[in-house]
Amino acid sequence: MGGPLILIIIGIVGIIAGFSCGLYWRVLVDRKYREKQEEEIRKEADRMLKEAKNEAELQKKTAILEAKDEWFKAKSGFEKEAAKTREQLRQEQQRLKEMDLDLKRREEVTNKRESEFAARENFLNSKEKTLRTKDNELTRLIAQENEKLERISHMTQEEAKKILLQNLESQVRYECAQMIKEIKDKAKLEAERESKEITIQAIQRCAADTTVESTVSVVHLPNDEMKGRIIGREGRNIRSFEEATGIDVIVDDTPEAVILSGFDPIRREIARLALEKLITDGRIHPGRIEELIKKSEKELERIMKDAAEEVIFELDVHGLKPKLVEMLGRLKYRTSYGQNVLQHSKEVAILAGLMASELGLDPKMAVRAGLLHDIGKAIDREVEGTHSELGAELASKNGENEIICNAIAAHHEDVPPISVIPVLIQAADTISSTRPGVRRETLTNYINRLNKLEEIADSFRGVQKAYVIQAGREIRCMVEPEIVNDAQAEEMAGQISLKIQEEMEYPGQIKVTIIRESRFIEYAK
Repeated sequence: MGGPLILIIIGIVGIIAGFSCGLYWRVLVDRKYREKQEEEIRKEADRMLKEAKNEAELQKKTAILEAKDEWFKAKSGFEKEAAKTREQLRQEQQRLKEMDLDLKRREEVTNKRESEFAARENFLNSKEKTLRTKDNELTRLIAQENEKLERISHMTQEEAKKILLQNLESQVRYECAQMIKEIKDKAKLEAERESKEITIQAIQRCAADTTVESTVSVVHLPNDEMKGRIIGREGRNIRSFEEATGIDVIVDDTPEAVILSGFDPIRREIARLALEKLITDGRIHPGRIEELIKKSEKELERIMKDAAEEVIFELDVHGLKPKLVEMLGRLKYRTSYGQNVLQHSKEVAILAGLMASELGLDPKMAVRAGLLHDIGKAIDREVEGTHSELGAELASKNGENEIICNAIAAHHEDVPPISVIPVLIQAADTISSTRPGVRRETLTNYINRLNKLEEIADSFRGVQKAYVIQAGREIRCMVEPEIVNDAQAEEMAGQISLKIQEEMEYPGQIKVTIIRESRFIEYAK
C-alpha cells in the first residue's frame, strides 16, 4: 500500500519536474527567439536609418545643386538685364549729347536769324515808306490816265468797266463751255464704251420673238351654213353673244370664217374660246351661249395662270403673292404697240439680270423688278392712274420691298431712282421696246411725232432748218454760224434733248445732232 503511493508521488514529482523543465526550456527558447527577432529588427532599423540618411544626403546635395543652378540663372539674367540697362543708359546719354549739340546749333541759327530778321525789318520799313510814296504817286497817275482815257473814249469809268465785264463774261462762258464739252466728251466716251459692252453682251444672250398688234380674232368655221346658226333667228344668237362678251361679231363674205373685233384682248379671247366651243357643240342658243361663256372665262383664267407660272418658273422667281401671279397672267393678252406685255416683261427681266451680273449687282433682284415693272398694265384700263404708279402700289400692297416698288415706279422716270436697279430696268425696258420688229406704230402717231420733233428744234434761236431722219431716231439741226458758235452748239444739243424728254413720249432714244458750217468765198480776178 505504501509502495504504490510512493510511486504515484514520484510520478507526480517527475511530471512536475518534467513540466518545469519543459516550461523552462520553452521560456529559454522564446527568449532566444525574441532576442534574435530584436537583433533582426535592430539590423533592419539600422539599415533603414542608413538608407534614410543616404537619401537625405542625396536630396540635400540635389537641393544644393538646384539652388546653385537657380542662383547661376538668376545671376545670368541679372547680368544680361544689367548689361541691357547699361546699353540703354549709354544710348540715352549719347542721344542727350546729340540733342544738346543740336540745341546749341539751333540756338546759333536762331540768333543768326534774329539778327537777319532785325536787319530785314529795318530794310522793309524803309521799303514800306518808299512804296507808300510810290503808291500815292501811282494813284495820282492812274487818276490822270483815267481822266485822259475818258476824254479820248468819250466813256465814263463805269461804262468802260461794264464793257470789260461783258467781254470777260463772254470769254468765261466760252471757256466754261469748252471745259464742259471736254469733260462730257470724256465721260461719254468711257460710259458709252462700258455701257455698250454690257448692253451688247446682254442682248446677245437674250433671244426674243417679234409680235404684231391686233384688235381682231378670226374664228374658222366648218362651213358657211354655220354663219346662219351663229346669227340665229332674227339675229338673237349673235345679239346674245355680243351682249355677254362685249365683243363685236362680224359676219361678212369671208368664206368659212367670222371675225371677232374688240379692244379688250381678254374679252376677245373669251369670245373666241366660247364661239369655238359653240361651233364644236352645235347647240347654239342664248342659254347655251351664256353657259359656254362662263366656262371659257374659267378656262382663260387657268390659261393665264399657267402662262404666268411658266414665266415665273423659267426666270426662277420665288415668293410672288397669288394676286401678282394673277396680274402677270392677264398680261399674256395685253399688247403695247403690238408687243406682248408678258413676253416683254420676261425679256426685260432677262436683260436686267444679265446686266446686273456684269456689274456685280444682285441679278435675282434685277430679274424680279424686270418681271414686275409693267404689272400695272394689267389694271390701268380699270383704275385711274399711270401703269407705273398703279404697278408700284400693287407691288407694295403684295409685300414687295422698297427697291422693287421704286424700280416699277421709276422705269419711266416718273419718280427718282433710289438704287442702281431702277436704272437697269430703264435700260432693259428701252432695249426690249426698241429692238427691230418689236413694236408697230400707227401712221398718224408716227407723223405727229416727227412734226413735234421738228417743231421743238425750230423753237431755238439760231436753228436754220431741222431734219428728222432714221424713222424719228435722230434729228439734225442746221444752225446759223454767225449766231451760234461751237460752244453754244454743244449747249444747244443738250437743251434740245432736254426739251424733247420733257415734252414728248417715245420708245428708246433720239439722237440730236447740231451742224454748224462756215463758208468763206472769194474770187480771184
